[in-house]
Amino acid sequence: MNPFERGYNRTTTFYIMKHTFTLLLLAFASALSAQSDFKTTTALFGDLRARQIGPAVMSGRVSCLAVNPDDAATIFIGAAGGGVWKTSSAGGQVQPVFDDYTQSIGAIAIAPSNTDVVYVGTGEPWPRNSVSVGTGIYRSSNNGVDWKPIGLDDSERIADISVHPENADVLYVAAMGHLWDANEERGVFKSSDGGKSWEKVLYIDEHTGAANLAMDPSNPDVLYAAMWSHRRLPWTFDSGFNGNSALHKTTDGGKNWTKLSNGLPQEKLGRIGIAVAPSDGNVLYASVETGTDETQGMYRSEDAGASWKMIGRNQNTGIRPFYFSRIEVDPNNAEIVAKCGLNGIISDNSGDTWRIFDQAVHSDFHDIWIDPANSKHVLVATDGGVYESYDRGYTFKMWMNLPLSQFYHVSADNAKPYRVYGGLQDNGSWFAAANSAGGITNSDWKKTFGGDGFYSFRHPTKEHIVFSEYQGGKLVRYDERTGQAKSIPPYAQKGEDPLRFNWNAPLHISQDGKRLYFGAQYLYRSTDDGDSWSRISPDLSTNDPEKQKQDLSGGLSIDNSTAENHTTIYVVAESPLDANTVWAGTDDGNLQLTRDGGKSWTKLNAQLPDLPANTWVTFVEPSPHDVNTAFVTFDGHRTGDLTTYLYKTTDGGKSWTEITDDNVSGYALSVRQDLVNPQLVFLGTEFGLYISLDGGTTWAPFRNNMPKVGVRDMVIQAREADLVMGTHGRGIIILDDLEALRQLTAETTSKKFTFLEVKPAFLGGGTGLGMGDFSGSGTFVGGNQPRAARIMYYNQRRHMFGKMYVEVWKDGKLLRTLPAGKGAGLNVVELPTSIRKPKAAPTNNRMALFGALSGPNLPAGTYDVKLVKGKETFETKIELTVEEGDVYSVADREAQRELLMQVYDDTEELAWIYHVLKQIEEKSGALTPQKKKTGMMAKELSQSAGSMKDGLVFLGGDGYINEGSRLREEMGNLYFDISTFPGKPSDSQVKEAARIHAEMAKVKSSFETMLTGPVASLNAKLDEAQRISWTEKADFLAAEAGGSDAGSQRQRWSGNALWKAALHNPLGALWVQLLQQ
Repeated sequence: MNPFERGYNRTTTFYIMKHTFTLLLLAFASALSAQSDFKTTTALFGDLRARQIGPAVMSGRVSCLAVNPDDAATIFIGAAGGGVWKTSSAGGQVQPVFDDYTQSIGAIAIAPSNTDVVYVGTGEPWPRNSVSVGTGIYRSSNNGVDWKPIGLDDSERIADISVHPENADVLYVAAMGHLWDANEERGVFKSSDGGKSWEKVLYIDEHTGAANLAMDPSNPDVLYAAMWSHRRLPWTFDSGFNGNSALHKTTDGGKNWTKLSNGLPQEKLGRIGIAVAPSDGNVLYASVETGTDETQGMYRSEDAGASWKMIGRNQNTGIRPFYFSRIEVDPNNAEIVAKCGLNGIISDNSGDTWRIFDQAVHSDFHDIWIDPANSKHVLVATDGGVYESYDRGYTFKMWMNLPLSQFYHVSADNAKPYRVYGGLQDNGSWFAAANSAGGITNSDWKKTFGGDGFYSFRHPTKEHIVFSEYQGGKLVRYDERTGQAKSIPPYAQKGEDPLRFNWNAPLHISQDGKRLYFGAQYLYRSTDDGDSWSRISPDLSTNDPEKQKQDLSGGLSIDNSTAENHTTIYVVAESPLDANTVWAGTDDGNLQLTRDGGKSWTKLNAQLPDLPANTWVTFVEPSPHDVNTAFVTFDGHRTGDLTTYLYKTTDGGKSWTEITDDNVSGYALSVRQDLVNPQLVFLGTEFGLYISLDGGTTWAPFRNNMPKVGVRDMVIQAREADLVMGTHGRGIIILDDLEALRQLTAETTSKKFTFLEVKPAFLGGGTGLGMGDFSGSGTFVGGNQPRAARIMYYNQRRHMFGKMYVEVWKDGKLLRTLPAGKGAGLNVVELPTSIRKPKAAPTNNRMALFGALSGPNLPAGTYDVKLVKGKETFETKIELTVEEGDVYSVADREAQRELLMQVYDDTEELAWIYHVLKQIEEKSGALTPQKKKTGMMAKELSQSAGSMKDGLVFLGGDGYINEGSRLREEMGNLYFDISTFPGKPSDSQVKEAARIHAEMAKVKSSFETMLTGPVASLNAKLDEAQRISWTEKADFLAAEAGGSDAGSQRQRWSGNALWKAALHNPLGALWVQLLQQ
C-alpha cells in the first residue's frame, strides 16, 4: 500500500522520527538522571532486620557492674564491646539498653539519691591491644530507657564515675584519655548540673589520665583519684610512661588536690587502683604498680591516706596491673577486701592473707560487687561474663544469658542448615548451626579449641576437619570424628629469622580446599591440610627492628603475651577467580600482591592516595566478579587516626580510589562485595555495619537490630544469600537473605512502586513438646530465620492517604488479608505458612489443650498476591514448597495437611456446637414463662442442652494428674499427634480420625435434632423477644479467638507466644504457664 494512501507524507514521517528520537533522548536522560540521583540511604533498607544468634555459653568481657542501691535485683552490666545490659530480675532476664550508642563501656554509675538517673561512661578502661574506643559520657533520667550524650566526647575512655549521694546532678568522672596518642581531655572532671557543663578539676598532662576514683561515703567532698601515665603503640605498651602516675586527694570537692605518697613506693609508678571502706572512711586500699617486685602490690591506709603500708602479697595482688586493678571493700566490714586479678582474690584480715575465688570462674576479673545487705552475695565481671556467689566466692554460678562474645573472625559452611564458625577473645573457637529447632541455644555451640580464638573454618570438602588457631601463631587441625586437634603451624627453617606471628595471625583456605595459607612475616602455603608448608614470599613487612622488641613491652610490668607482635602479615586472601592472585597486608602498612602464586610480589603502597605510612591493613576482599578488582580496609586508630580508610582498585592495584563518605564512622575493619550484585558492598567498622548500593559511591548505616558494634569479619553464605557477621562484643549477627538488597538498584528505586522477587518459602516441620529442659529463664536463645513467606516491595514514598493492604489468593479463593507496610523504601509483609489455630471448646486436659495451639500448614503451590494502594492494585506471585532434600515430600505433607484439616474442621464444629449448647442452656434456664408447661419445657431444654454440652468436654479434675477425656479431648490429642509431625500420618491416625469424624457426625445429628425439635418447640410458645437465639457458625468462627466461657480463657495468649514456649520447654513447666494465663 502506498504510504500516502495511509495518510502519511514526508513531513509527517520526519515529525514522527524527530519526536521518537526526542523521546529516546529524554528516556536516556531520565535513566541517567535516575542513576545520578540514586544514593544509598538507611530509609531504603526499610523492614530488613538482622538477627543475633549469640552465643552466650562463653559470654564475653564485662568491664563494669552497677547495682541499684535501693533494689539489688536491678543491675546494669557494662561490656567491653557489647554495650550496656540491664536486668530487673537479678539476672533472670537481661536486655540491651544502649544499642544506639558506642558499645565499648568503661563505667556505669547509678545516682544514690535518684536511682532513675544513670550515667554511662564509654571506652573500656582495661586497655589491651584489641580494646575499642568511647565517645564520651551519657545520661539516662528514666532508669536506662532513654539516653542522651552529655559531653567529654574526646576522652576516648572513661574509667570511673562517682555521683554525689544527695544530688544526682553532681558527679565526678575519671577520664583516662587517648590510649594511642596524647590529648588534653583527660583527668578528673566535675559537673554540678547533670552534665550540661564540665570543669576539669584535676589535670596533670596530655599523657596522664584518671584511672580510678573513690569517694568517702561519709563526706562526698573527699575524693581520691588515681592518675595514670601510659601509652600504647601497635608494637609495645608502656605503663608508667612519663612518670607522672600518682594518687591524689581532695577534701573540698575537687577545688584543691594533694598528692599522697607517705608510705607508698618512692619510685616511678604505673596504674593504681583505689577503694574506700564504706563502713569506715579512714580505711583505704590501693593497688600500686611499680617496676620492682618488692614494692608492687597492695597497700592499706588507716588514716584516710595520710600514711600507707604494704600488706600481704599474692600473685594476684600485683599481676598485670593495667588489666586488673579494681578493688572492692565489704560495705559492712573494712577488714574484708577483694581484688581483681588473673583470678579474683579476697581477704578477711585486712589483706594479711588472701584466698582465691572459685577457680571454675573464667579468669581475668575486672569488677567485683559485694551486696551491702548480704556480704556473702558477690557479683564479679570477667573476660567470660558475669558470675554470682552466695558464699563469699567459694563457689560461683555463671549468668548464661549474656551474648557478649567477641569474635575476631567468622566463616560459614554449606551444611543444611549451614554452620557458623569463629574464634573469640579469650574464649576459644566455636561453631553452631545458624538455625536450630526452637532457636539457637547455648547447647548448640561446640568448641574446637581453646585459648584466644581467631580464624576457624571447616574444610570445604573434608567434612570432619575444622581448622582453628589461637594466639601467637598456634594452628590446629581439629578432627571432629575423634575430638583430637593436631598442631600444624610452620616453623622457621635453618637460616631463617624466628617467625613473627601476629596476635591474630591470618589463615586462609582456597574455595576448593586445596590450598591453605598462613602468615607470619612470611607467607606459607600448604597443599596437604597443614602437614607440610612451603614459604612463598620474602618478609612482606617493613621488618623494622625497633618494632620487634615485644620482650620489653609493658612498661613497669613486662607484658609479653604476643599481643604486641608486630611487623607481621595480618591479612591474606586468594582471588576466587585465579589461584595465582594472592593479596597480603601487614600490620605495619604494607599491601602486597602476587600474580604468579608467590614467585614475585609487588608492594602497592605508593599507589594508595592520602594513606598515612604504616597504617594497619585490616582486610582485603578480592572481587568475586573481576580478578583485577579488590577492596582493602586500613585502620589507623593505633596511631590516634580514627579515619575510615576503604580503597578500591579495578586494575589489579595499579591505581586506587578511596570510596567512603561522610555517612560512615568508625575505623574500618572488614569489607565484602556481594556475590551476585557487584554494586552491593558491605563495610564493617568499629561502629557497626554500613551498606553501599552503588559500588561504594554512597553509604548508609544499617541499624535494624544491628548495634553499633565492631564488625571484625563478614562472610556471605552463597546458598542462602545471608550476610554473617562476626562482631567483637555481640557475637554472630546475621542479615538473612540479601535478595532484597540486591534488587535495590537505581532502576528499581526510580519506580513509584515495584514488587521485588523473592525466593520460594519452605513449609515448616512439626515440633513436639518436651524438646527443652528446666534451664530456667537465665539462658540465651538466638532467633532462627523467619519461616514465613515474604512479600517484598519497594515504595518510593510513604503512602499517606487511602487504604493499603495485601490480599493473598489461592485457586481463586481469598485466603488472607494482611496489613501492608506503608513506609518509603523496602517493605516486608510476612505470610505465615500455616493458618490460624483452630477454635476449640474449653478443656482441663492439658495434652488436649496443647493440641490446638497451632494451625495446619498451607498447601504447597503458587499464591497470588494483590496489594491495594489507594485506587491502585499491584499483583505478584509467591511460591510455597518444600526445601530441596527435605525428607518429607509434597505428597506426604499434603496427606498430613488434609487429615489435619479434617480434625481441624471437626474441632471447630464441636467448638461451635459447645458454644451454642451453652447459650441454649443459659437462655432457656433464665426464662420465667407464665405458663407452667412452657416453664417445664424450658427447664428440660436447659438440662438437656447442659447435659449434651458437658458430655462433649472434660472440665473437671485439676488439669494435671486428675484428667478425663471425652470427644473434645480425643480430638485435641489426635490433632496434636498429627500436627507435630510434618510427614504422612500413620494408618492408626487415619483410622482414629475417621472414628472421631463419625462420632462428630452423631453429635451434629443430635445437636440438629435438638434445634429442630425442643428448641423450635419452645420458641413456638414464646414471644419473639423471649425466643432463644444463638450465634451462627460463621460469626462464631470469625469472632476473635478465645473460648465460649471462662474456662476457655486459658486458651487466650498473645500471638503464638505460648506455642513458642511449648517448643522450648518441658510439658510440666508449660502447664504451669498455661494455668497462669
